[in-house]
Amino acid sequence: MSRYLVYAGCLVMTVLSLALAWRWPGWGWAAAVFGALSVLGTLDLLQRRATLRRNYPILAHFRYGFESIRPEIRQYFIEDDLAEVPFSREQRALIYQRAKGEMDVVPFGSTHDPYGVDYEWINHSLAPAHADSHDFRVLIGASSALPYDASVYNISAMSFGSLSANAVRALNEGAKRGGFYHDTGEGSISVYHRERGGDLVWEIGSGYFGCRDAQGRFDAGRFVANARDPQVRMIELKLSQGAKPGHGGVLPAAKVSAEIAAARGVPEGVDCVSPASHSAFSTPAGLLEFIARLRELSGGKPTGFKLAIGHPWEWFGVAKAMLETGILPDFIVVDGAEGGTGAAPSEFINHVGVPMHEGLMLVHNTLVGIGVRDRVRVGAAGKVASAFDIARTMAMGADWCNAARGFMFSLGCIQSRSCHNDQCPTGIATQDPARWKALDVDDKARRVFNFHQHTLMALRDILGAAGLEHPSQIGPEHILRRVSPTEVSSLAALYRFLQPGELLDRVPEHAVFRKFWSVSRSSSFQVSDAA
Repeated sequence: MSRYLVYAGCLVMTVLSLALAWRWPGWGWAAAVFGALSVLGTLDLLQRRATLRRNYPILAHFRYGFESIRPEIRQYFIEDDLAEVPFSREQRALIYQRAKGEMDVVPFGSTHDPYGVDYEWINHSLAPAHADSHDFRVLIGASSALPYDASVYNISAMSFGSLSANAVRALNEGAKRGGFYHDTGEGSISVYHRERGGDLVWEIGSGYFGCRDAQGRFDAGRFVANARDPQVRMIELKLSQGAKPGHGGVLPAAKVSAEIAAARGVPEGVDCVSPASHSAFSTPAGLLEFIARLRELSGGKPTGFKLAIGHPWEWFGVAKAMLETGILPDFIVVDGAEGGTGAAPSEFINHVGVPMHEGLMLVHNTLVGIGVRDRVRVGAAGKVASAFDIARTMAMGADWCNAARGFMFSLGCIQSRSCHNDQCPTGIATQDPARWKALDVDDKARRVFNFHQHTLMALRDILGAAGLEHPSQIGPEHILRRVSPTEVSSLAALYRFLQPGELLDRVPEHAVFRKFWSVSRSSSFQVSDAA
């Protein structure tokens, strides 16, 4: 346990220096210094608010010390050694402040350059509005037997196995307190998801974990047993994910513990394979038929799918299948290529898949164009960590947003990039009980709740400043972007938005539709022979 060596060394040195001071009083200073450090380390171990201090007694304070003087030393050293990691120091600071219930104000004006290209903002109104509540909601599956009134901001998919037991507990307890949902991730529903009773969205991936037979195929009986649990509010079929779209995965046998095996329905101590593609269907029409089957088996719960957009003709094939079969998902979650919380191949993280905004626009436009947008809700995920992120994403067509990394930071993640080696210093992304047991569930659940609440309060205030009372009122005309040093455009002017039913009459003069709509088909994910 090398992280305790400094603390143990201080204890030893305290004893030695006391013994020396008894003989030679000049050693008293050493006894005082090491004694004080020993007391500090003991307090670190006993307190429950900071997981990092519990896992790294005394050592953690060096990190805090360097962070506290960063503004003063920044001008003399490299700007930020974490400049290339996904979330900036400013973003993390905002999340930490909101999670801790601290003031999230910035002195001395904007930290952004308002004249820089791609700078975005929302215009304010001279007639501000005020919503009585920040508890903004969207009804999903209005025509289903068990519709769900979801918050506009929820916890995105993160599996038990990638997250620790206490991290899952804290997230679910925070979701319960705040009345928002917790997506299970494709690792299925563990006992830790069930303990606190928060709303769950059960994500089912290509491995059919929690609803599979011995050969890894979909098992209807096992699906029903989980899906009809009242805690499960919606069913989400995962086609692909932002971090590594089109890529399967293997959880090595050594990591398949008894708890993970029980949650996933796989043998303990055997490689757990998540294929790159589904075995329950092979065509767009087959996908929708499987969605309809899952909805029926679940007892009528809202059922949809999540995908990271890739080849546009594949998505167009699904849209055509909606028209031809008459089967509609209750919802679609668009996962951006910039998403992901753990480890994935470098090339996949950086260069595979469509970014969230472009993917969202394509899905939204297509559903509008085929005349079904009012019956299919759309969620979006991909670095949505602030109230402005939510506002901008909803302006581009989303009905609600999900976040993974934002909620990880609310748990105390310090972005150490140790998600893949089981050495997460904050006990969040590890299965090492010596690390994750230091994460205090109740304290971190409070922070998850705080982050959600304060972010939606900020969203309410932003909308009010723009003269709006609900995020459903925001449109692309409200968000402005600087496209050059001398030119500003609204998102409404920058993007081509289809009219309701436009795709039913003709192929619009829009590059991606003009090129790929006519060659897509509901019977195959491949382009038609006519192409």
